This record gives sequence, C-alpha cells and structure tokens, in this order.
Amino acid sequence: MNRPRIIAATVLFALLGALVPIASVAYATWSRATDAEHDRLQVTAERTLLRAHRAYETGLVALRRLNQSTLPPCSPEHLQLMRSLTLGTRSAEQIGYFEDGRLRCTSWGMMDNHVPEPTPDHITADGAGITLDVHPIAGDGTALIAVKLDRYDILMDPERFVDVITDPNVRLAVASPDGRLIAQQAILDQQLLQRLLREPHSGMDGHTLYATAQDQEWLAIATAPRTDLIASFRQQFRQFIPLGVLGALAAVGGVVWLSRRRLSLPAELATAVRRREFFMHYQPIIELDTGICIGAESLVRWARPDGTQARPDLFIPLAEEHGLIDALTDQVIERVIEDMRDLLVQDRSVHIAINLSASDVSSGRALKVLTRQLAGTDIHPQQIWLEATERGFIDVQRARNTLAVARRAGHCVAIDDFGVGYSSLQYLQQLPLDALKIDKSFIDAIGTDSATSPVTSHIIDMAKTLGLSIVAEGIETPAQLAYLQARQVDFGQGWLFSRPLPPDAFIAFHHQRLQQYGKAPENMQNPNNAVED
Repeated sequence: MNRPRIIAATVLFALLGALVPIASVAYATWSRATDAEHDRLQVTAERTLLRAHRAYETGLVALRRLNQSTLPPCSPEHLQLMRSLTLGTRSAEQIGYFEDGRLRCTSWGMMDNHVPEPTPDHITADGAGITLDVHPIAGDGTALIAVKLDRYDILMDPERFVDVITDPNVRLAVASPDGRLIAQQAILDQQLLQRLLREPHSGMDGHTLYATAQDQEWLAIATAPRTDLIASFRQQFRQFIPLGVLGALAAVGGVVWLSRRRLSLPAELATAVRRREFFMHYQPIIELDTGICIGAESLVRWARPDGTQARPDLFIPLAEEHGLIDALTDQVIERVIEDMRDLLVQDRSVHIAINLSASDVSSGRALKVLTRQLAGTDIHPQQIWLEATERGFIDVQRARNTLAVARRAGHCVAIDDFGVGYSSLQYLQQLPLDALKIDKSFIDAIGTDSATSPVTSHIIDMAKTLGLSIVAEGIETPAQLAYLQARQVDFGQGWLFSRPLPPDAFIAFHHQRLQQYGKAPENMQNPNNAVED
C-alpha cells in the first residue's frame, strides 16, 4: 500500500473512531430524551384523565343528592338546595330540574321559557347522560357540558375537565370515548387532534409529541412541541460528549457484552429451569392492628452459576415470553410447600401467598398442580392465598371461572398491585375476590403532594364497601403505617417490618413477632369464609 493510501486509510479509520462513539452517544441521548418526554406526557395525560373523572364525579354526587331529596319540586326550599349544591360544587355553573320533558326550574329560579329536555350525546356507565355544547339562557354564551341523572342536570364548565397544572408548552384536551371533543386547554393542532380523537395513541410527528390515556368514560390527550425535546437533548448531549469520546472502546465493549448477555439469557433461563436453580424468599405480611405476622408473600429468586442474582422483573417476563412460566410456577409451588409445610401445619393462622401468572389465571392449570402438591401435606387450602395482577384478567370470563374454582377449593384470592391500571374497578365488581393489595406507588404517595395521594383513601373506602380485606404493599415509614392504621387497613408488608427473607429467617421472624405481640386470633385461619362462584 503506497503512502497516499495509508494516509487515506488512517484518516478514514480515525474519522470512524471519532464519529462512531459520538454518534452512539447522540442516539442514546436522543432516545433517553424522547422516552423521558413521552413518559412526562403520559403521566400528564393520565393526570388529566383523573381530573376529568373528579370533575364528573363531583357533579354526579350533587345530582344523586338532589334525586334523593323529598322537597317539593321548585319550592323555595328546593331552589335553595339547588343553589347551595351549585355553589358547593366547584365545577358546577347551574343545576336544573326537568318535568314533563321540559326545564321547569334551575338554581337561578323558575323557568318561564320553554327549554326542552336535551337528548344526551353519550350515556356513561353510571347511567348519566352527557350533552355537549349546551348554551344556558342565563349564561354569557360560553358552551357548557350537561350531566343529567334522572330528573336533574348539572351544567359544568368544560375547562374544569382540563384544569391541570402543567408545563406552559403542554396542551391538553378531554373527549368522550367516541371522539367528541369536550374541552381543550389552549389550542391544539387541529389536524393532529382530530387524528387522536379517531385513533388514540402515543407517539411523535414532525412537530409535536403526544400521549393519550382513556377508559370507558373519557379520553385525555396531552401534546408538547418538539422544541422541548430538542432543548432537553442538547443539554444532555453536551454532558455526555466527553464520556462518549473518552469511553469509546469501553462503550463498544459494554454494548457487545450486554447484547451477548441479553441474547443468551433465554437459553440460560431454560437451563436454570431444567436444573431447578430457583429458590424462594418470603415477604412478611403483618396484621396492622396487632403487629402479628400472619403470613408472607412468596417471591421467586434465581441464583445464577456465576454467583449473581437475576432480577425477577427481568427473568419472569422472559419466562412468560419463551414458554417457561408454567415450569417455573410448578417449581415455585413445590418450593413453597417444601419450605413452609412444617410452619403451616403447626400454625393454622399462617398463610403463604403465591403469585399466579397471566396464563394460569386464564387456564387454571396451576390450580391442578397446587391441588396435587397439597395432597397428603395436611396443609389447609385456606393457608395458600393466590395473587393475580390485572394482566391475568384480559379474558374476564375465563379469569372469573378460574378464581371461582380456587375459592371453592378453599383458597383466598387477592388482586395484586391494585390501582396501576384504570380498569381495576371493573375487576372488583366482576371477579370473585377476597382481598385487594394496594400498589406500593400509592403507599409512597401518602403524605405527599403527589397527584395519586388522595387516591389511596378512595381505594381503601372502595375495598371496605366491597367487603374485601386490604393489604398495603411497600410500607417503609412510620408515617405511612400510622395513616393506614388510622384507616383500619387490615394488613401490610414492606421494609418497615422486614425485607424478603429466606425460609428459615422468615420462620424465625414469625415466631419472634408471635412472642412479641401475642398469639394470632383464630379467625385469621380463614379471613374470608364465604365461598362464591
């Protein structure tokens, strides 16, 4: 190779050596900035959805109270009640009473004009009619939304549905599930808005990032200009350029190592299942009223041959993806019975909770395995609780059948990580459940200014109304414990009491709590004696 070619090759490889790590850092920084902006918008959309629910629910509360009133319609006392409810309902502008198909009186007084009863644009799951673009006679021309229940309707300012504090560049909108726009905060890109109303999804186009959140009643949309993303990218890119330049070789080696490790992990997991490399830790569950340890949630652990432990949130989804979850669940059941048989037979007040995979909730396969494993052990079925997350309830009818069979067999059934999804309420109403586990994110919000902080008390009240036992997950501070005790939450688990323990350590912990706080009550042997289909 002659001199010019050597120089040319040297320059080429030098440029590649300089550009590749910088380009990699740029790509990673862009992806990170994009994900962060999307996550921020998604949280904002979900907060907006929650705000729309609150505005709607406050109106519904006023309407229900009026429909229960026995005051003579449109009497002075009746008008005064409507006025006080209008003033006491933040989102309300006017309340009206309908009779014989027309508006007879409102919170402003008697109606002389003939105002016919409107035909709702949408009927909610509560039976309330939603009418958009309502212009009251006594108003200033601003379009309102009417929520009608039986004989009354309440006119609400649509702006209350998007009354969420956000970044000044974020734009919000709320619509009905069929795509009827109810309110928007500032003006959105109308072309993009119409597309999202027709097909709600999250993503990014040439000028805008957007995210949506929806349930049976409302659709929330949040958008932000890409200028925010570009500014965030530039700031982060300036920080990471030195790392990209100085650590080029280390970065390339790390990416190769991580890629090989990730690609080989399914095969390693299959080998681990075959070699039975899994073991169990037990997260104590405490009766908050007495301090007694009444059981534990079983948590699977994987000790790899190199001495490291793989995270469950990594290998459990991988096991589901690659068809290994059934074999893993079978080993979990075997290990739990092997670890805890003596304790469960000696102390009938203790229970151990086993998590079911989504496929087992749908098929019921694990119940047959559990029944076989329990045979001859003298462990009572009610001492084995079964926990399922919302992912297992995609086919509600099949899930209902499986859970009903489990309860007939004597097992208690709990919904795990409650509150993470917006569809949780329908599961509580449709599925045969005994207990509700409040997700750690709601416990973390106790005593903070988080948007989810007030939701915790509503979840507790809802569970009590439905007659469900309550287990609070992730209790870490005395303030959280005091809050839950004040609201008479049944059970709790978290690092305030203990981190997950190996079998012998958990048994010792259980006995220590019994000695410290006394014997568990007999009714804890089966807190839900009734068995439903």
